[in-house]
Amino acid sequence: MRDQFGHSTIRSNVVRSQLDEHAAFGGVVPELAARAHVTFLDHIIAQACREADIALADVDAIAATAGPGLIGGVLVGLTTAKALAAALDKPLLAINHLEAHALTARMTDGIAFPYLMLLVSGGHSQFVLVRGVGDYQRWGTTIDDALGEAFDKVAKLLSLGHPGGPAVEAIAKMGDARRFKFPRPLLREARLDFSFSGLKTAVRLQAEALAPLSDQDVADIAASFQAAVAEVVSVRATQALARFRAELPEASPQLVVAGGVAANRAIAAALAEVCAKAGATLIVPPIALCTDNGAMVAWAGAERFALGVTDSLAFTARPRWPLDLPDMKVPVHVP
Repeated sequence: MRDQFGHSTIRSNVVRSQLDEHAAFGGVVPELAARAHVTFLDHIIAQACREADIALADVDAIAATAGPGLIGGVLVGLTTAKALAAALDKPLLAINHLEAHALTARMTDGIAFPYLMLLVSGGHSQFVLVRGVGDYQRWGTTIDDALGEAFDKVAKLLSLGHPGGPAVEAIAKMGDARRFKFPRPLLREARLDFSFSGLKTAVRLQAEALAPLSDQDVADIAASFQAAVAEVVSVRATQALARFRAELPEASPQLVVAGGVAANRAIAAALAEVCAKAGATLIVPPIALCTDNGAMVAWAGAERFALGVTDSLAFTARPRWPLDLPDMKVPVHVP
């Protein structure tokens, strides 16, 4: 909710992690994720209502993720939201998961449009120009692995456990980032796309060449991989901010970082340096709101609901749903 002064308040934001269920498999198992949604969703909704001190009948609308993502979990959440909307006679808002990330900084920092978003998560690595609610232009994306996926795969390769991002970052602190010169894919190209598959392969080949790996080998590989990633992201952010200035000369450049990889301190430091040099404002919402959470979905729903946008109960869950599709458009924009 937002008060008369434009401040937002999170009444409740319950997150039920599934890390323990998936840890033994080194990654997320779609069927287990969907089953966990079925098992715990009712309890999470009840807990959220208790924490917010509100009855379901008192809410204005029901918002839920409708994609993109693992379709089993998305179906459970959207079907539950439809049932609540029908039973309570409330409007439904079927939210694009990526839009929820894109608008989070408006909830936490109250920033105005337009701004540039860098989304770096397990499934996405994108630069998106955010012009307004429903008005997005994708400037660059990954042509293969997403950055979070690359971290997870490197962690699995080095037997560091799941989730991979924090594990790689932790061990990298004890390593020499200069020991291995891993490739920086697409770095010399002008486009804003990413590619991490070749980098991941280079890590695998190096690990195989050194096998069996010592603890120091693992730390040095992790540090060198992280350094390569930070350089790629740094160069791409520099290019993206230059484009922002060229195409929107009247706007103050703002770079919003979203997604779980935003928690990586090496990448955050690289982006802070880029923004300082470019005279841009760097905005990183609290990490708990950068990773997947219900508050960001509720906020995206509130933004759309304020513009008079709602969705039919016939809305279909989508495993793929690019942020810049025409059906994301809304009739008007808000400042």
